[in-house]
Amino acid sequence: MSLSVKIIIIFCLAAVLGVILIKPALFVCKKLKAEQTILHYVEKHSIKKGTPTMGGVIFIFASILACGVFLWQHSLYAWLAILVMVAFGLLGFLDDFIKIHFHQNQGLKPYQKIIGQAAIALIIAFFIYYKLGGNLQFFGLNLNIGWGIIPFATLVFLATVNAVNLTDGLDGLAGGVSFVYLMFFGAIVALIGNPEMDMLSLASFAVCGGLLAFLCANTFPAKVFMGDTGSLALGGFIACVGLFSGRALLIPIMGLMFVLSALSDIIQVAYYKKTKKRVFLMAPLHHHFEKKGVHENRIVTIYIFVTSLLSAVCLCLEIAL
Repeated sequence: MSLSVKIIIIFCLAAVLGVILIKPALFVCKKLKAEQTILHYVEKHSIKKGTPTMGGVIFIFASILACGVFLWQHSLYAWLAILVMVAFGLLGFLDDFIKIHFHQNQGLKPYQKIIGQAAIALIIAFFIYYKLGGNLQFFGLNLNIGWGIIPFATLVFLATVNAVNLTDGLDGLAGGVSFVYLMFFGAIVALIGNPEMDMLSLASFAVCGGLLAFLCANTFPAKVFMGDTGSLALGGFIACVGLFSGRALLIPIMGLMFVLSALSDIIQVAYYKKTKKRVFLMAPLHHHFEKKGVHENRIVTIYIFVTSLLSAVCLCLEIAL
């Protein structure tokens, strides 16, 4: 069976499993009263009060089940990427649980999140160094940073996980951008042409299938939010795929919208602390556009379009070079 056929099968399998999981997940979330606390200063989001959260479990479980059925053979990097996704998802689940239990928008303290994220990141960073070395690829260029891959990989995890988390602020935004990103990145990984990378590509398309199902319930008006359970899991998986494939330098290019979410938040906080003034009407950037009167559907469409365009360019360059 060719890789392209396997990709189609695992994608469709994860999508179907995800659709099946939507109703049970919504039922459990509602029973547990797992409702999103809406920030009082985001006026347009007041109608979303009471929407179930932690919906990221839909694509997480759909991905795991699809890989369990399809990736039965040895595939170290694919299963490790899934395991990392689960680890970050559990950290996000704890954050969501605290928010829900105490009816507040503040879950884990920032330093607690960073410690948890850094612990997972460092473990995988050392694995990458001892198993893959310090090799990085960038459009045909070979770079070897040796032991520097350990701090580099840790930084990639922390940056990616938090950037995806910050992008999760509108219906279908983080899910839609991640779906497009992983579709193209999965194709790039498939081009590498070795068995382990083929399996990693299949895992990427399994997550894509799960995300497609999740988006059926998450697009405007959302019936469920992914919560930190989903956004941290996605960030962890995206970082893993980039690092395991040696293409981590493509993450900020293909994931430019993730970068802008994080960068706008950093600029806003730093500038406000220094001047007590704001650069943006509200950060992250998508909320600035909302304050400008742009409908969230338009914002989501633009974010997905830009991600599609940049990802397509990267894929074409990978093929050409």
